[in-house]
Amino acid sequence: MKFKNNNFKLIDDISDFSIKDTITLKVKEFYEKFPFPNYKIDDNKYTISEIGNKNLFSKKLKKFIGSKKTILEVGSGTSQLSNYLAIGNNNQVCAFDTSMSSLKLGKKFATQNKIKNVSFVRGDIFDDIFEENIFDFVLCNGVLHHTKNPSLAFSNISKCLKKEGYILVGLYNKIGRVRTKFRKILYKIFGRKIVMIMDPVLRKIGKSSKDKIEAWIRDQYEHPLETAHTFDEVLDWFKKNNIEFVDSIPSCSISNDLKENFLEETDKVHISKEFFSNFL
Repeated sequence: MKFKNNNFKLIDDISDFSIKDTITLKVKEFYEKFPFPNYKIDDNKYTISEIGNKNLFSKKLKKFIGSKKTILEVGSGTSQLSNYLAIGNNNQVCAFDTSMSSLKLGKKFATQNKIKNVSFVRGDIFDDIFEENIFDFVLCNGVLHHTKNPSLAFSNISKCLKKEGYILVGLYNKIGRVRTKFRKILYKIFGRKIVMIMDPVLRKIGKSSKDKIEAWIRDQYEHPLETAHTFDEVLDWFKKNNIEFVDSIPSCSISNDLKENFLEETDKVHISKEFFSNFL
């Protein structure tokens, strides 16, 4: 892995860059107690592959990436997606997050399942950690809207993207987030019983996994820092960083939302929709 400096410690084979920013530390502490998403006791590379392949987005993403690529997942959490993208190929994947406890879970899984082409780095998204122009793909899902300055964070992670590379971001949409904000108000008044009924994800989880329920409630209803964004706002980020916009999910074209090659260039119709997806 190519870093701009060597000011890091190696902890359990995880490159650890110190985090000094108070807001970043606050978000880091939030995820330390309940890493998200967590692994099941009997998870292995076959079950993770099965989960990833059942998700249309992650399956098509892995197919599109192909082989012999360098991939950075920013805000990898427990690195389930990073591990999934590293299984069965010769890609070099880097899982990057602020939470050491989350990364340790990902590293433990990779070690136990002999996934050797994924590395783990802890650091701050606002620090210049990686060399510029070294990754073919930069993935950042559900992360930028939990930072103090999403636009600056986008600019920072764009620097390490190769000129012909792809960057994929997943963000809260201002309109789409209205329902969750309404449920958040009810949660503060009535507690978790009301969101267990109203939240479609919690209804799907049911009572089968207390850890997943706790992690989802904390992430959606108790997070200390959250912003939401418009499609045009994000397009402006791309423009300022000289990155060509390709497509969004839901699609901004008149074709199907998830076409066969969903990363191919489109007619860039500026419909007010946001690129938002849950990988795993």
